[in-house]
Amino acid sequence: MNKWFRLVRGRVAVVTGANTGIGFATARALAEHGTRVVLACRDARKAHDAASRIGPGAEVVRLDLASLASVREAAAELRARHDRIDLLINNAGVTNAPGRTADGFETQFGVNHLGHFAWTALLLDRVLAVPGSRVVTVSSIAHRFGRIDPEDLRAASGYPASKLANLLFAYELTKRLRGTGTASLAAHPGGAATEIFRHSSAVFRGANLAIARVFGRTPAMGALPTLRAAIDPGASNGEYYGPGGLFEIRGCPEPVKSSARSHDAGLQKRLWEGSLRATGVGCPV
Repeated sequence: MNKWFRLVRGRVAVVTGANTGIGFATARALAEHGTRVVLACRDARKAHDAASRIGPGAEVVRLDLASLASVREAAAELRARHDRIDLLINNAGVTNAPGRTADGFETQFGVNHLGHFAWTALLLDRVLAVPGSRVVTVSSIAHRFGRIDPEDLRAASGYPASKLANLLFAYELTKRLRGTGTASLAAHPGGAATEIFRHSSAVFRGANLAIARVFGRTPAMGALPTLRAAIDPGASNGEYYGPGGLFEIRGCPEPVKSSARSHDAGLQKRLWEGSLRATGVGCPV
């Protein structure tokens, strides 16, 4: 993978949720190889601390994906700083988070899908300005258990539904980007010891950490599928990467298959249209 990093030296990568876990590992790996990284995070203090650990190639923009107003403000700030974005990596996520977003959506669905949908739409022209640019959306094995009614996104809830939505979005974006020179790809980390389960019960958190440790899945390992989707010159529009080993929990990053539901073209289109209505954003594709 090291030989691929040369291709993104001097480019601009924006990573959501990059102050910790897989997002931090992704941003640090890119910065170590000469990429200028923007850490888009809800907690600005933690983000600045993470940026200082990454080094001078890192900058911060405050982004709260649970608020569409914050998404718009952060996108406007980023657009003022950068006229091009080479890599847009939609990594941030929550699970078992209580309550609803500032806009009235269930928190997991609002943050994991709708926030990223609006974020991508508001920045996509900056990505389209770069031949060979990519949008990488991080999903999960849990997408296989997700169900969504795209006609009623106010009722959409749960981590699996949000992760299914991530893939439906990534695949619909794939079709809309054909012929533009920009690609949409997706990835999942397998099992990794991160803070995403911080809202879960102590028993669930302990079980997740135990599984991750047994399989040796550190955040740096969990970041590898995202990094391959972002920098492998052979990666193609529409591909989905994850660990190639047992149950896609561990192993080197490889192209993997997602559920039949995630490939439902009608569902992809209806979710896209419903997400436009729910977020109130426009999109250049």
